[in-house]
Amino acid sequence: MSSTIDRPMATGKQLDAPTFRKMAWRMLLASMFMYLFFYTGRQAFGFAIPGIQEEFGWTKATIGAISGIALWSYAVGQLINGNLSDKFGGRRMATVGSIASTAFCVGASFTGTPVGMGAMLGANGVAQSMGWSAGGRVISNWWSHSERGKTFGFYTLAAGCSSVLVFATSTLVVDTFDLEWQWLFRLPVLLMLVGGITFYLIARDTPKSAGVIPPESFTKDADHAEKTIATTTSSVGALDVAEAEAPVKSITRYKTVLGIPKIWLTGIAIGFQNSARYGMLIWVPVFFLGDEWKATPGGLWISLSLPVGMAVGALVNGQLSDRLFGSRRDRPIMLFMSLGALSAMAMWLLNPGPALGIVLLFLCGFFIYGPQSSFWALCPDLAGKVMAGTAIGAVNFFSYLFAGAAEPIIGHIMDANGGDASLIFPIVAVCCACSALVASTIRR
Repeated sequence: MSSTIDRPMATGKQLDAPTFRKMAWRMLLASMFMYLFFYTGRQAFGFAIPGIQEEFGWTKATIGAISGIALWSYAVGQLINGNLSDKFGGRRMATVGSIASTAFCVGASFTGTPVGMGAMLGANGVAQSMGWSAGGRVISNWWSHSERGKTFGFYTLAAGCSSVLVFATSTLVVDTFDLEWQWLFRLPVLLMLVGGITFYLIARDTPKSAGVIPPESFTKDADHAEKTIATTTSSVGALDVAEAEAPVKSITRYKTVLGIPKIWLTGIAIGFQNSARYGMLIWVPVFFLGDEWKATPGGLWISLSLPVGMAVGALVNGQLSDRLFGSRRDRPIMLFMSLGALSAMAMWLLNPGPALGIVLLFLCGFFIYGPQSSFWALCPDLAGKVMAGTAIGAVNFFSYLFAGAAEPIIGHIMDANGGDASLIFPIVAVCCACSALVASTIRR
């Protein structure tokens, strides 16, 4: 149904293609800047584990359970907050999340019991979940289907760089400045607060909220959402619904998104991928803080090659999905996850020294994290722009549900084998292989 009678009247300033593209880039960069600092509120926990164990004597299984609580809380928050981003706008959600997360992180630094730590990091997980889908919602509204691999590649690059920032600032805190573990939850998070406030000041949720009308070249690039979306977007095109006067109800968004079988397959595939990713992020610092690497000059800094590889891999995978695979997402996911499994096994079997260790860790990060670009581009591909936040939140729910379940299991396996942190590598390899197998069932 494409008659002009069916469509809401557009209001605002009509922009030509070059001017609109500049605005779209501004929204993308604002989203990237916001998320560049978001992981400072979530990923420093791995660096705090040795200090926490030394002070309180908690087992790795207990630590893994706390990490699992944080990840499960993030998962539940994603399912809720992705929809709220569609309802209230990503700009507000991300800013509220950054403020709340800062408060909970500081609170966690003053706890001394597993219950207290679990409660604070659980609440922080919910606050953290306000960021990713919010930024993804903004990006989906300003960029068309044919460029989603690229734009989500840049957005995921910012997330990868956020991991680099966490590893660098955490290493400075515990290694260079020799501060107590509590300061990991107090100092780096201030950057996240700045990022969230800046995002609110610069970003706008949609072209309509910015008071502009997109050029025809933008609106003609249809969403290509799954057929089930058509019943929800009855009288307006998928691009127009995102800015229609009457928003789609929350229950309708959930029913429609969860009624797409490929959303479930995408969730399971990214669930295994994220289990591998967080297994590396949480336990690799523990591995390099172990006795084998303590005597190695700058041993802990070797772990920085992991998030650097993640950042580069995210950018490359997104570009590949658009340029080489014609916006088909399953193939780059399968390719990278298979190579990620091989890289992790090489890290375990070769027991490398510093030079080779840097290379292999970089490759692990590159291949294990890279597919995130394709996963997130797949969400609006499947559900359309109007439900992009809900789809991203639903898929991210699966992502962290799996990762949260894996953490206590990983900790238990290490405790049962004398605390051997190197076991993280074969565990990650198995998760990567499972992700590749499930991704092979997705055709988009």
